[in-house]
Amino acid sequence: MQQQYQFAEIEQQAQQYWESQQTFLAVEDTSKPKYYCLSMFPYPSGKLHMGHVRNYTIGDVLSRHYRMKGFNVLQPMGWDAFGLPAENAAIQNNVPPAKWTFDNIAYMKKQLQSLGFAIDWTREVTTCTPEYYKWNQWLFLRMLEKGIAYKKTQVVNWDPVDQTVLANEQVIDGRGWRTGALVEKREIPGYYLNIVGYAEELLNDLDKLPGWPERVKTMQANWIGKSTGVRFAFPHDIQDASGQLIDDGKLWVFTTRADTIMGVTFVAVAAEHPLATHAAANNPELAAFIEKCKQGSVMEADMATMEKEGLPTGLYVTHPLTGEQVQVWVGNYVLMSYGEGAVMAVPAHDERDFGFAKKYDLPIKQSIAVEGQTFTTDAWAEWYGDKSNGVCVNSGKYDGLNYEAAVDAVAADLKAKKLGDKQVNWRLRDWGISRQRYWGCPIPLIHCDTCGDVPVPDDQLPVVLPEDCVPDGSGNPLNKRQDFLACTCPKCGGAARRETDTMDTFVDSSWYYARYASKRSNDAMVDSETNYWMPVDQYIGGIEHAILHLLYSRFWSKVMRDLGLVSFDEPFKHLLTQGMVLNHIFSRRTDKGGIEYFAPDEVELLHDESGKVIGAKALKDGQPVDFQGMGTMSKSKRNGVDPQSLIEQYGADTARFFMMFAAPPEQTLEWSDSGVEGAHRFLRRVWAYGHALSATSAGEMPAKLGNELAAVRRDIHLTLKQASYDLARHQFNTVASAGMKMLNALEKAQKDSQDGWAAVAHEGFSILLRMLSPITPHITHALWRELGYGDDILNAAWPEPLEAALVQDEIELVIQVNGKLRGSMTVAKDADRAAIEQQAQAEPAVQKFLEGVSVKKVIVVPGKLVNIVVG
Repeated sequence: MQQQYQFAEIEQQAQQYWESQQTFLAVEDTSKPKYYCLSMFPYPSGKLHMGHVRNYTIGDVLSRHYRMKGFNVLQPMGWDAFGLPAENAAIQNNVPPAKWTFDNIAYMKKQLQSLGFAIDWTREVTTCTPEYYKWNQWLFLRMLEKGIAYKKTQVVNWDPVDQTVLANEQVIDGRGWRTGALVEKREIPGYYLNIVGYAEELLNDLDKLPGWPERVKTMQANWIGKSTGVRFAFPHDIQDASGQLIDDGKLWVFTTRADTIMGVTFVAVAAEHPLATHAAANNPELAAFIEKCKQGSVMEADMATMEKEGLPTGLYVTHPLTGEQVQVWVGNYVLMSYGEGAVMAVPAHDERDFGFAKKYDLPIKQSIAVEGQTFTTDAWAEWYGDKSNGVCVNSGKYDGLNYEAAVDAVAADLKAKKLGDKQVNWRLRDWGISRQRYWGCPIPLIHCDTCGDVPVPDDQLPVVLPEDCVPDGSGNPLNKRQDFLACTCPKCGGAARRETDTMDTFVDSSWYYARYASKRSNDAMVDSETNYWMPVDQYIGGIEHAILHLLYSRFWSKVMRDLGLVSFDEPFKHLLTQGMVLNHIFSRRTDKGGIEYFAPDEVELLHDESGKVIGAKALKDGQPVDFQGMGTMSKSKRNGVDPQSLIEQYGADTARFFMMFAAPPEQTLEWSDSGVEGAHRFLRRVWAYGHALSATSAGEMPAKLGNELAAVRRDIHLTLKQASYDLARHQFNTVASAGMKMLNALEKAQKDSQDGWAAVAHEGFSILLRMLSPITPHITHALWRELGYGDDILNAAWPEPLEAALVQDEIELVIQVNGKLRGSMTVAKDADRAAIEQQAQAEPAVQKFLEGVSVKKVIVVPGKLVNIVVG
């Protein structure tokens, strides 16, 4: 056995062994309990970052631990490979997104393999390959047949330069995030999935997920947003240019506060509402305002904080219960894509409506009163909107009714007039999956002038995306590819044109977990093996995916279940959301007012007397730089650490150990160079101890050990007991520190000092290696073989603490005289009270406090102390 810890050689040999033995190949085995551990797959951006390393190390620790616990373990990996970043890179580098993506995958895969993750690479999936996205297309067509997928026109953010729809988050101050062009609101056709049809089940089934963080379940529940209210119409006789009643003469709204209906003083409609369009036809001022509204954000958060603006339309609708005329306004805070695109305004009892009414001098009419509160139109008071203790006033027949009674009565009256009824409404909206982008899964539809939109037949799937396109930022390049566009209509055989919209990349990540768990044949999306492995037992990923990705995955699973493809209801039994990796941020203002960031290795830190970092100076010029504290590692702030250089300098096991030791997995992890060096020193100590131990033979464990060795053995087994408990709770940091504690105990035991030292040392070191194996698999693999414990530590069982080792023959008792500490003593665990009293009074450290006094009584607290009372 070599004396020095040659981590590069050790890690290479371990990885070659695992590959040659196909150690991590996962197959069905009903003789064992299964454990499917999955970390969210990465986008192939070019290089791994420390967030990846932390995420996948957490999953690997769990996978290896459960394997040692006797489970049949699956841990797969793949690539979330479609998406806009590849198009942006293609534009910048003038290369096809496919080449950029596959080159990145090759590099990142080597990085993952260098970290020694226990991944079954035979199950690798790449979402931009036809063999994967074929099944996106196939299931979309099944959804289309069932009515779950459908086509409709919707208001979207449109970038006129990129010629694409933008997500709300990609609109910044009304402009496209990449082009800076003023974003337009356009009505364009697209394909939608009826996720709202599953809203009730998605909400209720959160109760079936006790293994999920409550925070995440709350976020999902809020996003689904169930509300019970009343949908009703304001009748009107407004006609369009052809003389037809607009929307059949009804302006529909939804409200959760039907008890305030008698306080309505106006209604507000979205800029795209048919009544707004009608009113603007002969009103240039209103038409200009509507165009301005169309360039605004469609994000709810922006709606809440933006200045509320509006213009009257000159139109009136009829109050459904009073018959009064109610004026119609266009409001910039009303979204056509939410609810009915119109809201009833009750300024007395809604803060937003109150502010709008005060701004435009609109009536404010009280319809709710709360005992002890005085109504005023001078300023908004929160109690105006309180439904818990108010009653109706100025509301005719509803006066005196509380919230629930008033809502019931109003709904009944509206229903009798055939103008409304109670309804459950959802904040959740159907999922629009159409994207006017190239690098995504083609939507499998054909447009025929004769037959309309025709699904691509199953035997013609997949519709293959050309991989040689180079986007130039001027719209979807598929629109310029006749070899892709031109096709034959499957129905009539005439000339037709392929759909050029591609699917939202959330589609790719909504079912990849099930593809991993299948045989991945070209003949079936999933199979019987999927039902063996699913659901995922442990899912690991960032909190930023708590809503959309997880919600879409849950929806996709339920659709697959309803189509008879799978047997599970929920895809992920347990969820762990790991914290971010933080590092110091250093910057300096440039002469032109910009910000220049400095990498941590480009500065010299300045500390105060307590050692706290208070500033820094640049190594290149010695001038001060600003220390901005700790922040998430990012390329833009240049505070990232390259995993590859870390592995080359210290080894993969050091990186893994530091990542697990530095913080509990759910918390943020602060990067520390000294912490990394400390982790490496610990592993060198482990190797050195193993090297020394390799020259000895374990021998037999004596029936009775001396006090020192018995204490060492007990410490090791007590530490193991706590570590096993902590690992089950995912407290990997304390498991790592338990390894340090064990090594300290072993190093303190003097070699050959007592009979049985070698037996205790070998037993303790074998426990240490097995406990560390999930965290640092390479060094433990090598030492396990070198010391002759076995060929593969992964085939060894997870160690269990021995009760015999935990038995304590002797205990230490504190000795007090009149309640003051005067010493301690060791006694046999089964010593009787008389012997304890006698020994305590005979202890030399106590004798001087007993001279010249009489002992009145001796108090013995079993297992803790002896108190000698003197007088």
